[in-house]
Amino acid sequence: MVKRLDYRILFGLLLMLAGGLLLTERLGYISRASDLFWGIAFLLGGAAFVSMFVGGQWWAVIPGLTLVGIAGSILLPSPWNGIAVLAAIALSFWLIYLTKRDFWWAIIPAGVLTTLTIIAWLPARNDTQEGFVLFLGLALTFSLLALLGQRWAFWPALVLAVFALFFGIPALFPYLHFAEYLWPLALILGGCYLLFAYFRRR
Repeated sequence: MVKRLDYRILFGLLLMLAGGLLLTERLGYISRASDLFWGIAFLLGGAAFVSMFVGGQWWAVIPGLTLVGIAGSILLPSPWNGIAVLAAIALSFWLIYLTKRDFWWAIIPAGVLTTLTIIAWLPARNDTQEGFVLFLGLALTFSLLALLGQRWAFWPALVLAVFALFFGIPALFPYLHFAEYLWPLALILGGCYLLFAYFRRR
């Protein structure tokens, strides 16, 4: 009876898998045998780490789902293969927070990676739309932290929401030609406010 998974058993199974896939490719039953082999190998490696996460090792979900994401990038069709790794790593941090609620910091990489996944998933985009989604996603991430009790996160959420607004106006209304004047006007108004606040105290 096998009490533990010896490395020789693992490599033996991988060699059998590689040989079987190559044989079926030579016989004409499948194609892309090497992609299937590496995809399955990464998937099995990810499953091993995920099993450690289920056993109580919270950190193991990060390499586990990263390997699963790599497997997805190999095995899945387009466009899902392009977002598999980002989505898998984002999910790993969400799972860390959901299983260990005192690890509030996990929300930050989870929110950032989720935002990047959405940007990569968008079928047609330009720099303005990407900027809008990026700053909106980051603003929502820090807003969630503020709602969960991290009051300091309100201020970066507010600043990021302002950036999202400036990117969002030309993104949502691409035919508004005055959008390019928003930043200069905002700087002028900000300077006027600072001068007004200074002289009012004197």
